[in-house]
Amino acid sequence: MFKTFILIFSLFSFSLSAEIVKRIELNGSDRISLETIKVYGEIEIGKDYSSFDINKITKNLFETNFFEDINITLTNGTLVVSVKEYAIINFIDLKGEKSETVKSGILKRLLLKTKGTFIESRLSQDINLIKKLYASVGFNFAKVEAKIEKFDDNRINLIYFLEKGKKTYIEKINFIGDKKIKDKRLRDVIVSEENKFWKFLSKNTSYNNNNIELDKRLLTNYYKSNGYYDVQVLSSSAQVSSLANSTTLTYTINAGNRYRVNKISTNVSDVIDKKLFIPLQDSFKKVIGQYYSPFSVKKLLDELDLLIANNDLQFIEHSVNEILDDDTIEIKINIFEGQKKLVEKINIKGNTVTDESVIRAELLLDEGDPFSELKLDQSIAKLKARNIFGEIEKKITNGENKDQKIIEINVEEKPTGEISAGAGIGTNGGSVEFIVSENNWLGKGIYLGTSLNLSADSMSGGFTITDPNYKYTGNSLNYFINTSANDSDTAGHKNSLTTTGIGTRFEQYNNIYISPSIAFTHDNLQVDSTASDSLKKQDGTFTDLSFSYGVSLDNRDRVYAPTDGYISTFNQSVPIVANSPFIKNSYSLSTYHLFSEDAVGSFKFYTAAINSLDESDIRLSKRLNIGSTKLRGFEAGKVGPKDGKDFIGGNYAMTTNFDLSLPNLLPESTKTDVGLFIDFGNLWHVDYDNKLDDSNKIRSSAGVTTSWLSPVGPMSFIFSRNLAKANTDITEGFNFRLGTTF
Repeated sequence: MFKTFILIFSLFSFSLSAEIVKRIELNGSDRISLETIKVYGEIEIGKDYSSFDINKITKNLFETNFFEDINITLTNGTLVVSVKEYAIINFIDLKGEKSETVKSGILKRLLLKTKGTFIESRLSQDINLIKKLYASVGFNFAKVEAKIEKFDDNRINLIYFLEKGKKTYIEKINFIGDKKIKDKRLRDVIVSEENKFWKFLSKNTSYNNNNIELDKRLLTNYYKSNGYYDVQVLSSSAQVSSLANSTTLTYTINAGNRYRVNKISTNVSDVIDKKLFIPLQDSFKKVIGQYYSPFSVKKLLDELDLLIANNDLQFIEHSVNEILDDDTIEIKINIFEGQKKLVEKINIKGNTVTDESVIRAELLLDEGDPFSELKLDQSIAKLKARNIFGEIEKKITNGENKDQKIIEINVEEKPTGEISAGAGIGTNGGSVEFIVSENNWLGKGIYLGTSLNLSADSMSGGFTITDPNYKYTGNSLNYFINTSANDSDTAGHKNSLTTTGIGTRFEQYNNIYISPSIAFTHDNLQVDSTASDSLKKQDGTFTDLSFSYGVSLDNRDRVYAPTDGYISTFNQSVPIVANSPFIKNSYSLSTYHLFSEDAVGSFKFYTAAINSLDESDIRLSKRLNIGSTKLRGFEAGKVGPKDGKDFIGGNYAMTTNFDLSLPNLLPESTKTDVGLFIDFGNLWHVDYDNKLDDSNKIRSSAGVTTSWLSPVGPMSFIFSRNLAKANTDITEGFNFRLGTTF
């Protein structure tokens, strides 16, 4: 308010006539030089300055955040700049917080910095920020007080006294109202979790408003993607007390009607060539008759944006009208010429940790581009999808000229690291997994992840670095190193495998993704006296450098729990340099169909082949195996060709799965989902010994799957009956697994 007063006062105090600046006089500045004032104020000797120009100088100098007060006069050719500097912060201390990691995280996010200027208005903002940071990990009643120690030469020490109090945990999560979807599925959608003894590492079991708001958005999007257009997540209530350390979280949901799309049309302005948008009709036909989904509408708008870009149409915008009629919905896409305004400037604020370049790389608008509020909204959505910020707000103001706009984007930093663990026990033994990840390493927007998985006879782990927008190309680049070791008491060999490489993934065409990579592999096989002569020939260490690529067409209605569409993927690996060169091909297809609200079907097909490119044999670690999820009713790794006691995998593999999910078969109180399946599979051929049985036989099984949210964690059961098998296969009529993340 005071700054506004100064600017208005300057406007009326000086003559509107221009006067030439012959000399500049600076008063009140101990740290800032006259040359710095001239640079930041954009002041030039010998130039005419009016009262409006002096007003702009004042504005420029205030924006430096160096000065608490500024007064400028121009008399007889002398420009007198009188300033009062902000105090300098010697250091900032956090009393009451023992963790150095937490302290470092807080200091990074504060607006006030050591060796920076002390702006009193930012002090209250930082106090609120510290409280928000504590609340984000469950400390909802943190107390924060600040003390300022003043010294000579306009310097201060800033001390925060912190008392974080007790952490508030979520004891129970309830979903009430006309929700039409089972609690079990809704729990999978939200991020908040009930506090259980096995979730001691999860940060989502603590109560915080950010997660609750995220839950509400996730629930709304999930319902809408299932056709519930007018869903309302009416409230999320929780009783939180500073005396208690637990609360019950309740979401009230009104699902409303479920709508199908009955018509899609375009309303094109007369100034635009309507023929340009005829290609959209084919995409419209695929959506008509399906349940409404905002993701389907977004895909249509993405195609529209591509047409606009390919035809170099400037200032063209679009909007969508969705018209409800009984249980159907009509989608009308309006295409029109928008206001001819340009982006003058984009200001990024609040990014105390994240580099500004990370934020700007996600923007679909740049300074000098035609202004489009639609592209601005899409840019904000892309920033939210990065999951490295809490709140993101936009502000649009007029620029210096009437045909220009200034965009201000305010972001709120949030903790981006996570530690999780998982454990499971079942008929095939137990396993433990640990995962540590960071989504915004060094504020560069880079993902770091490391994992470790341990079981009775194997160990595997990996480390991954992913830059989701490498050199601002819009393509991801990832570096990885993975290692695994198998040492079974019943096998006649030990095998360790280490792979490191680099890869990328990008969308080449609409819904078509390409993923090339290069990897170096070190393979060490040790055999004992019980191994066959053929396996003993493979004893030793081998290396190879290979190139792989994948092509994927993803036309699913959504990634999580799809009910329509398909995903088709082809992968190939070829050697660059290898001791035992090989070529590997694989193809998979998954399709989904919603028969009714009570039945969702899926068909999955997978085939793979690996062959030598010279006279050498395919290494044991490279041979194909069929996972337990692709061929149920058989023990994991106990299908296909055998060499003595060892199951050695095959050169060829193929599976087919028919699944029918029955989400509403059992009452919701049972917290159980049921499904039916029929699996077919084959794993055959041994290239290194023609005396061994190829095991070329179609295996099949049928059965029932159940998933139960038990008091001790989620449990899955598979009851299966073998229909056909090879003599050497080991079948499994019952399988269970108890597993969860901590």
